[in-house]
Amino acid sequence: MKRILLVHAHPAIRRSRINKALLAAAQGVEGVTVHDLYEEYPDFHIQVAREQELLRQHDGVVFQHPFYWYSTPAILKQWADLVLQHGFAYGENGRELEGKFWIQAISTGGMAEAYCAVGYNRFSIRQLLAPLEQTASLCRMQFLPPFVVHGTFQLTEAELQQHADHYRHVLTHLCSDAFEPGKVLAHDSLNLAVPLPQTRS
Repeated sequence: MKRILLVHAHPAIRRSRINKALLAAAQGVEGVTVHDLYEEYPDFHIQVAREQELLRQHDGVVFQHPFYWYSTPAILKQWADLVLQHGFAYGENGRELEGKFWIQAISTGGMAEAYCAVGYNRFSIRQLLAPLEQTASLCRMQFLPPFVVHGTFQLTEAELQQHADHYRHVLTHLCSDAFEPGKVLAHDSLNLAVPLPQTRS
């Protein structure tokens, strides 16, 4: 079984229906360690050695967060600045993360059609994630397609639950020994690469 570190970052989680639902879905998945940065470090004083050891102990990292200004919440940027040090994550001798996979699990208020060349946001999600993909590459990690939930302000309770179920299914698959990262690379998102099985009525 693979071990996944789920690094969660949301400064106002109590107001986020979707991120609360996704986080709750992740809690019970065997092999997943849920690590909430705003809960652990309300003062933003990140313990670098502790975070690096957590990374060493896991086979991959899922960064779950809202897609704030086409990027991450502030604490996650600070986490990367401090934790992904030269000599640890990159550089000639920085090979601690080599071979591990990197995934973004993001939520957006905008609808899916807004993220394209002719849409409101002008770029696709994968294009907007390019700085994070390059960071993963620099760390010799494998950047996999993101798990994305769009249109979060308009979700019904049933849709919310379906996304949570899908997220749990994806995380369970990622932890499985049968999971092969190379098989999902051709997809735009993990939502498509690892579809939620259809239930029989």
